[in-house]
Amino acid sequence: MEKGRIVKISGPLVVAEGLPDVKMHDVLAVGEEGLVGEVIELRRGKISVQVYEETGGLKPGDPVESTGAPLSVELGPGLVSSVFDGIQRPLDKIREKQGDFIGRGVQVPALDRKKKWE
Repeated sequence: MEKGRIVKISGPLVVAEGLPDVKMHDVLAVGEEGLVGEVIELRRGKISVQVYEETGGLKPGDPVESTGAPLSVELGPGLVSSVFDGIQRPLDKIREKQGDFIGRGVQVPALDRKKKWE
Protein backbone atom coordinates (compact mmCIF):
# COMPACT_ATOMS: atom_id res chain seq x y z
CA MET A 1 0.00 0.00 0.00
CA GLU A 2 1.10 3.52 -0.78
CA LYS A 3 2.36 5.68 2.13
CA GLY A 4 2.61 9.43 2.58
CA ARG A 5 2.96 11.99 5.37
CA ILE A 6 0.73 14.57 7.05
CA VAL A 7 1.68 18.17 6.26
CA LYS A 8 -1.22 20.05 7.93
CA ILE A 9 -4.05 19.40 10.37
CA SER A 10 -7.12 21.59 10.90
CA GLY A 11 -9.73 19.87 13.06
CA PRO A 12 -11.02 16.81 11.19
CA LEU A 13 -9.31 17.90 7.96
CA VAL A 14 -5.80 16.60 7.26
CA VAL A 15 -3.61 17.56 4.31
CA ALA A 16 -1.06 14.95 3.22
CA GLU A 17 1.50 14.45 0.47
CA GLY A 18 3.44 11.57 -1.01
CA LEU A 19 0.41 9.64 -2.27
CA PRO A 20 0.39 10.27 -6.05
CA ASP A 21 -1.81 7.29 -6.92
CA VAL A 22 -4.73 7.84 -4.52
CA LYS A 23 -8.17 8.57 -5.94
CA MET A 24 -11.14 10.57 -4.74
CA HIS A 25 -13.04 8.78 -1.96
CA ASP A 26 -10.21 6.31 -1.21
CA VAL A 27 -10.02 5.23 2.43
CA LEU A 28 -6.80 6.05 4.27
CA ALA A 29 -5.28 4.96 7.58
CA VAL A 30 -4.16 8.22 9.21
CA GLY A 31 -1.45 8.48 11.88
CA GLU A 32 0.12 5.75 13.99
CA GLU A 33 -3.31 4.61 15.21
CA GLY A 34 -4.67 4.14 11.68
CA LEU A 35 -7.61 6.52 12.03
CA VAL A 36 -10.19 6.17 9.27
CA GLY A 37 -10.11 8.96 6.69
CA GLU A 38 -11.42 9.59 3.17
CA VAL A 39 -9.84 11.54 0.31
CA ILE A 40 -12.04 14.56 -0.42
CA GLU A 41 -9.70 16.68 -2.57
CA LEU A 42 -6.70 16.17 -4.87
CA ARG A 43 -4.65 19.30 -5.58
CA ARG A 44 -1.10 19.67 -6.95
CA GLY A 45 0.49 16.70 -5.22
CA LYS A 46 -1.39 17.17 -1.97
CA ILE A 47 -4.57 15.53 -0.80
CA SER A 48 -7.23 16.66 1.65
CA VAL A 49 -8.50 13.93 3.93
CA GLN A 50 -11.68 13.99 6.03
CA VAL A 51 -10.84 12.02 9.18
CA TYR A 52 -13.86 10.34 10.77
CA GLU A 53 -12.31 10.07 14.23
CA GLU A 54 -10.83 12.53 16.75
CA THR A 55 -7.62 13.99 15.29
CA GLY A 56 -6.11 15.20 18.57
CA GLY A 57 -2.49 14.06 18.83
CA LEU A 58 -1.86 13.90 15.09
CA LYS A 59 1.10 15.98 13.92
CA PRO A 60 2.85 16.89 10.68
CA GLY A 61 5.10 14.06 9.58
CA ASP A 62 2.79 11.30 10.85
CA PRO A 63 2.14 8.51 8.32
CA VAL A 64 -0.87 8.27 6.02
CA GLU A 65 -1.46 4.99 4.22
CA SER A 66 -3.85 4.32 1.35
CA THR A 67 -6.04 1.21 1.41
CA GLY A 68 -6.53 1.49 -2.35
CA ALA A 69 -10.29 1.13 -1.91
CA PRO A 70 -13.15 3.65 -1.77
CA LEU A 71 -15.28 4.21 1.31
CA SER A 72 -18.17 1.77 1.09
CA VAL A 73 -20.55 -0.26 3.21
CA GLU A 74 -20.71 -4.01 3.40
CA LEU A 75 -24.06 -5.75 2.93
CA GLY A 76 -25.00 -9.18 4.23
CA PRO A 77 -26.51 -11.18 7.11
CA GLY A 78 -26.53 -9.28 10.40
CA LEU A 79 -26.77 -5.81 8.88
CA VAL A 80 -30.38 -5.15 9.91
CA SER A 81 -30.03 -6.58 13.43
CA SER A 82 -26.88 -4.61 14.34
CA VAL A 83 -26.16 -1.06 15.51
CA PHE A 84 -23.20 0.69 13.87
CA ASP A 85 -21.22 3.88 14.25
CA GLY A 86 -20.97 6.27 11.28
CA ILE A 87 -18.33 4.21 9.46
CA GLN A 88 -20.08 0.83 9.84
CA ARG A 89 -18.22 -0.47 12.86
CA PRO A 90 -20.63 -2.60 14.97
CA LEU A 91 -20.94 -1.06 18.43
CA ASP A 92 -21.33 -4.42 20.19
CA LYS A 93 -18.03 -5.66 18.71
CA ILE A 94 -16.27 -2.42 19.69
CA ARG A 95 -17.60 -2.83 23.25
CA GLU A 96 -16.32 -6.43 23.40
CA LYS A 97 -12.90 -5.26 22.25
CA GLN A 98 -12.54 -1.96 24.16
CA GLY A 99 -15.29 -1.47 26.73
CA ASP A 100 -17.97 1.22 26.87
CA PHE A 101 -16.00 3.98 25.16
CA ILE A 102 -15.07 3.94 21.48
CA GLY A 103 -11.32 4.32 21.24
CA ARG A 104 -9.50 5.83 18.30
CA GLY A 105 -8.36 3.61 15.47
CA VAL A 106 -10.31 0.53 16.57
CA GLN A 107 -10.58 -1.98 13.74
CA VAL A 108 -13.47 -4.46 13.78
CA PRO A 109 -15.14 -6.19 10.84
CA ALA A 110 -18.45 -4.65 9.78
CA LEU A 111 -20.21 -8.00 9.48
CA ASP A 112 -19.62 -11.52 10.75
CA ARG A 113 -18.57 -13.38 7.60
CA LYS A 114 -19.53 -16.74 9.15
CA LYS A 115 -23.15 -15.68 9.67
CA LYS A 116 -25.63 -17.06 7.14
CA TRP A 117 -29.00 -15.80 5.95
CA GLU A 118 -31.88 -17.34 7.94
